[in-house]
Amino acid sequence: MIRLAIPAAAALLTLGACAPKAPPEPIPGVECNASKLGGLVGKTRSPETEAEALRLSRARTSRWLGPDSAATMDFRPDRLNVILDAEGKIISARCG
Repeated sequence: MIRLAIPAAAALLTLGACAPKAPPEPIPGVECNASKLGGLVGKTRSPETEAEALRLSRARTSRWLGPDSAATMDFRPDRLNVILDAEGKIISARCG
């Protein structure tokens, strides 16, 4: 009986390590506002544009999505989604 329990426990621990991490909890009162990002449209993604996008939108996190990017459908009011064209230039932004 004990010989069976050890491999089963090891398997459960291994599966637990593969579980996805939960996204950070939204901060009350912190919501994204993508309406102020018009000046970034046409700019290429860089650390500077990423920082500016977060500053302007007041979002807590950002997600940069290219033409072939997959994205989860969960809504997060404190997240900025920046949409890029095939050349890495910003074409639009939205919150969620």
